[in-house]
Amino acid sequence: MTEPSLYIRETKELSKAKGSLLIAGSISGVQFGEIVDVWLSNGEVKRGQAIDISEEATIVQVFGGVSEVDLSGSRLRCKGETLKLPVSIDILGRTFNGMGDPIDGGPPVVPEGYLDINGQPINPATREPPAEFIETGISAIDGLNVLVRGQKLPIFSGAGLPHNRIVAQIIRQATVKGKEEGFAIVFAAIGVSYDDAAFFMKNLEQTGARERTVAFINTASDPVIERI
Repeated sequence: MTEPSLYIRETKELSKAKGSLLIAGSISGVQFGEIVDVWLSNGEVKRGQAIDISEEATIVQVFGGVSEVDLSGSRLRCKGETLKLPVSIDILGRTFNGMGDPIDGGPPVVPEGYLDINGQPINPATREPPAEFIETGISAIDGLNVLVRGQKLPIFSGAGLPHNRIVAQIIRQATVKGKEEGFAIVFAAIGVSYDDAAFFMKNLEQTGARERTVAFINTASDPVIERI
């Protein structure tokens, strides 16, 4: 989901569509990573991202594929901005897809602001050293790979390994040692099966951890570009 804005550039020079890629003529001023809207001849709008720019062509990766794109009747409209997500305290307890759109049946988020998904550069000289220890209850993590507040914990797994149970256990048990106030957890599941996605959400509901968790779910059948 991106912040509403006006289109600042447009082109109808579309030369080729294959897979999830759409090749257009050179667009003056377009930036790498810029979000574009692909307006189809039937009025449908698809979202995409500029992934390669040159003096000869602009290549756009379309979220969801380009099988419906009619080269002669479609056009690209550029917004001059990168992908942003709406943020507010109300996103706690909500579930979104990889694009930040709600998929839990709840209402759209009323944002207090918009943040670029690429984040902001951090000055290491002014950053406060992480010091708040997060206890997960899993000795291999707490003893050998200590987590602190604000840190990311990637979990990779092979077929047949209990990654879903480990993730659910961490979310359920995680506490900030020596602190009584609560803290939020951002949970991102990338390329998971429907069974795993259902397991995670059911576990969050049953354990009461849903209220302090923001979940982003990308299943194996969702567009790959949403995982980047």
